[in-house]
Amino acid sequence: MTKYVLFDTETTGNQEDDRIIQVGAMIVDAKGAVEVYDELCSSDVPIKVEAMEVHNITPDVIEGKAPFKSTKFWNDLIELNNEDNYLIAHNIQFDLGMLKKEGFENSMKLIDTLRCSKHLYPDSDYHRLQYFRYALELYKDEQAEASKHNITIKAHDAIGDVLVMKLLLSKLVAKVKEQYANVNPMVKLEELTRTPVMMKNFKFGKYKGEAIEDIARSDAGYIKWMMKSLDLDEDLKYTLECVLENV
Repeated sequence: MTKYVLFDTETTGNQEDDRIIQVGAMIVDAKGAVEVYDELCSSDVPIKVEAMEVHNITPDVIEGKAPFKSTKFWNDLIELNNEDNYLIAHNIQFDLGMLKKEGFENSMKLIDTLRCSKHLYPDSDYHRLQYFRYALELYKDEQAEASKHNITIKAHDAIGDVLVMKLLLSKLVAKVKEQYANVNPMVKLEELTRTPVMMKNFKFGKYKGEAIEDIARSDAGYIKWMMKSLDLDEDLKYTLECVLENV
């Protein structure tokens, strides 16, 4: 039976040396049964203050906790790590990267709800998980969903984010059903995850809100500067490369 592993991590920071200190997950089977994971874990890497500011996990909270590879989630993830199952996260490359630091080599099909939301909600101002929590009114359903699975909702908490992601995933599945007839929604979401997004407008910078193709024609130098100087996400980099080829 296919399993869907929705997960999120909280970490000591976002640099190369940083590691996982909390994992939240919901593993859903094809019949809808859900197993919830909410586990703190220790790390030899000190928690950066900037990370504490986001997730509120301080050193004393994880003192004495087992390391990540001793968590139940890790053991179950290894058992499920095959091509029949799906691994799902919002901005999955970050969380998958954290798993790889622990030695995890993925064999599961991947769904990135961030990239899928860019494909299916192209006109949304932003595609952050917490933005969709309000823009799609997911917050109206989250307490009922949390109660169903005995989850306590907390801000910037791994399991809280997974709960919102599960609600977002349902919206994405509905969108696929609207836009693609006679297609398995999860198969389509996996395909969309593998497909780079051509972005329409800048989301930040001096040309925020303006069409990227227009700026490529009027100020190609700015786009070349962005590609050389900024750490761009994969979709924006892909878009800029494409538009520069056509100017």
